[in-house]
Amino acid sequence: MPEGHTLHRLARLHQRRYAGGPVAVSSPQGKFAREASILDGQVLVRAEAHGKHLFHDFGSAGTVHVHLGLYGTFSESKLPAVVPVGQVRMRLIGSTHWTDLRGPNRCELLAPDQVEAIRSRLGPDPLRRDARPERAWERISASRAPLATLLMDQGVLAGVGNVYRAEVLFRHGIAPMTPGRSLDPVQWKEIWTDLGTLMRAGVRTGRIDTVADEHLPEVTGRAPRQDRHGGEVYVYRRAGQPCLVCGTTVAHKELAGRNLYWCPACQPA
Repeated sequence: MPEGHTLHRLARLHQRRYAGGPVAVSSPQGKFAREASILDGQVLVRAEAHGKHLFHDFGSAGTVHVHLGLYGTFSESKLPAVVPVGQVRMRLIGSTHWTDLRGPNRCELLAPDQVEAIRSRLGPDPLRRDARPERAWERISASRAPLATLLMDQGVLAGVGNVYRAEVLFRHGIAPMTPGRSLDPVQWKEIWTDLGTLMRAGVRTGRIDTVADEHLPEVTGRAPRQDRHGGEVYVYRRAGQPCLVCGTTVAHKELAGRNLYWCPACQPA
């Protein structure tokens, strides 16, 4: 599932290409046809993201809420548009580009109160200027649940997924099963700041890189990471391999149905 930086990257792209002008909206697949007919030709006011949710605001016509889930994807191209291929849920056509959405978990037209209901259920997003990190801290500092669970709870912290979860805990030397209430305020501020830094870099580059310069392949002589997610990371999907910092074998376990990675030496219990 795409992490928050991907949705913010898409929001910036769609804001730049479509906002401020009329957009042709259709649903070649048909599942969004009624909603598309309402939006077709309307002006896109803004595109924005909150966590893993993307919102296309068409003013009085409503807001399109998209959650990509595990299989959703956007494809982007310059005009002219071509005949739709595959199950295209929603197509946007602007003055210079066109965009197809396939396989999302959610693609729905919402009224303002429905949008607010979704956003009110989400925790603060490190990539949003209106984020209030103290809201997340209130939940974390009062919880016995492991930090590895809390950081993935979108109601606690919006936008952080499996990669950022594993990597930020490694970067701060914190064992993933540490209870939330064991974290101190200084550690939380450092984690929040680091997440913002890492995720903003992800928005710029379109990949997740968490490794310090001194641990990069060109410095250490190791082979670059080969993974469809891209980016250089410390522990994510590196189970059984040596830690890039201390050489200890990277550990792995399943937690709440998701894979968790950490270094037992750099992140002692």
